[in-house]
Amino acid sequence: MRDTGDMVSGPARLHGGLDLGSTAIKMLVIDDDGAEIAGAQVSTPWRVGEGGTTDIDADDLLRAIRSLIELIDEQLMPITAGSLTSLAVAGMGETGILVDAEGAAAAPGFAWFDPRGLEQIAAFPSVVREEFAGRTGLPLGAQVSVAKLAWLRDQGTSLAGLRWLDLPEFVVASLGGDIALELSLASRTGLIDQDSGAAWPAMLDALGVDADLLPPLRGGGLPWGEASGAFGSRVAGAALTVAGHDHLVAAQANGTLDADGYHVSLGTAEVLLRVLDEPLGFAARQRLADALINEVRHVVPGKHVLVAGVKTGLLLRRALHAAGISDRAGRDALDEAVMALPVEGELPAGAIEVTGARNDDGVLRLTLHTEASPAEIFGAVLRHSNDEVAALIAAMDREVAPATRSTLTGGWAGMASVRRARAEVLPDPSLSTREQDVAWGAADMARRLVSASVPS
Repeated sequence: MRDTGDMVSGPARLHGGLDLGSTAIKMLVIDDDGAEIAGAQVSTPWRVGEGGTTDIDADDLLRAIRSLIELIDEQLMPITAGSLTSLAVAGMGETGILVDAEGAAAAPGFAWFDPRGLEQIAAFPSVVREEFAGRTGLPLGAQVSVAKLAWLRDQGTSLAGLRWLDLPEFVVASLGGDIALELSLASRTGLIDQDSGAAWPAMLDALGVDADLLPPLRGGGLPWGEASGAFGSRVAGAALTVAGHDHLVAAQANGTLDADGYHVSLGTAEVLLRVLDEPLGFAARQRLADALINEVRHVVPGKHVLVAGVKTGLLLRRALHAAGISDRAGRDALDEAVMALPVEGELPAGAIEVTGARNDDGVLRLTLHTEASPAEIFGAVLRHSNDEVAALIAAMDREVAPATRSTLTGGWAGMASVRRARAEVLPDPSLSTREQDVAWGAADMARRLVSASVPS
C-alpha cells in the first residue's frame, strides 16, 4: 500500500474493488493513478454440511461485506473521511441468490463445488441434456447454477415470481444498485444460450419458469446505480458496477487479453483462461465440454473465453489440513520441504496414488503404498494436478492454436513448489506482480466507470 505519509493533502478520488472469493472476500481501494491505498479481507462465511454440501446465508454474506468495509474505513480514516467515488464487485461464478420482488433473499447460495443437484440434472428432458453444452458452453453437472435451481424447486421452493442474481450482482443490489445480470456471470449459470446471448427457452421450460427469472442482462463495468447509505458513509453515493467473473476480471487486470497466452488463476479452483475473438460454435462447445472446458462470454465486450478448471487449490488445502498445517508458517515450511525433493519425489513410481483434481470431482483420495512424508504427499498432489492440466491443454490445442506463454496469479502461485510443478506443463510461465488481481481489476473497472480517460 502507498505510504500515507507521502500523500498530498486535499480531496482525492478513490475507487473500490470487491472480490467475492471461495476462501476469502477481499477489498482494495485505489486512486486515479491505480496505486493501492487500502486493502483488507475477511473469510467467506460458508456453512458446511454433510457430504461436502456448502452454502451461504445471504445475511451472513452481507454482514461479512459490512465488516470488510469497516476495516477499509479504519485504514482510510487517517487519509480522508470522504466516500469512495466508485465501487465494483467481482466474484465466483455459479453461486447466486434467488430474490423476491423486494430484492430479499428467498434461499441460500450454493458453492460452486456443492454436490447437490446431480439427481435433478439427470431428470432434465433429453433434448436439454443433449444440447446443454453446445447451447450454454458449459458441461452439464452439479456445478452449474441450474442444478441448484432444480434442487431448490424439488425441495419445495416455488421459483415463480423470484429472480436470479449471481453473488456479485446480489451484493451490488444490496448496496443500493440495480437488479441486473452481468453477461460473464450469467454465462456460468446454464441459463444463457451463448450464440444469442439471451435466456435458453428449453432450459427455462425444464425448470418450469419463464424469462422473468432473469433480470436484464448488461455488460461488466457499465453503470449499476449508486450506493445507498445502508453500508455506511464510506461507500454512500459511490457509483456502482458489477465487474464480472473473478478469473476474467483478473485476466483483464493483468492485460492478458492476447489469444496466444494462458491466464492461470491458482485459487481454490485453478483456472486456465484463453481469450477468443469470437465464439467457436455449437459443435466445438460440445467437444470441449467432454473435456470439462467452458466456452463463454468475457467481461470484455465482444470477446469470448475458454475456461478450463482443475480443483487444485481445494486438494492442496485438504492435503495441508491432513498434515496438520493451518498457518502460513507451516505452509512455507512444507513448501521448502517439497522444493528439497526432485519434482518426481524420491519414492518409487506409484508409491502414492492421487485422484480428485478433475473439475467434476474435488474429493482428495490418497492411496499410500508405503510411508510418505507430508512433502512427498503434497508433491504427489501437484503431479496429479499437472496430469489434469496437461489433459486440458491437449483438448484446447485441438480447437485453437497452442498458447506460447502463461501468466500465473492467485494465492497458491505464491508457493515455489506450485510454480515449479506448473513449469512442467505450462508454456513460458511468469508470475503476476500483483497479490490481489481480482480486487485490483474490479477497482480498476470502478475507476474507469467514472473516468472518461484514465491512465493505463
